[in-house]
Amino acid sequence: MSIADAKAGFAGLVDAAANGAFITITRHGEPVAMLVSVDAGEAAKRVMTKPRPNFGEFLMSYPGPADIGSTAIDPKFTT
Repeated sequence: MSIADAKAGFAGLVDAAANGAFITITRHGEPVAMLVSVDAGEAAKRVMTKPRPNFGEFLMSYPGPADIGSTAIDPKFTT
């Protein structure tokens, strides 16, 4: 939906978003914003700000060597 169309029907768009609709606003045909309910916006904020470990931290969290059993290589997988 273009910005001009959104301006013309803003009250209706707010009602639709409050009822669960996701309204994408475009400028020159490219998406630039989205109108969503407060619940959807808050959920997105929680997900986007959730701390995530980086790959190095993930590797460093490994508790130690693993016992993987036999390390023999099956001859059919060798060249």
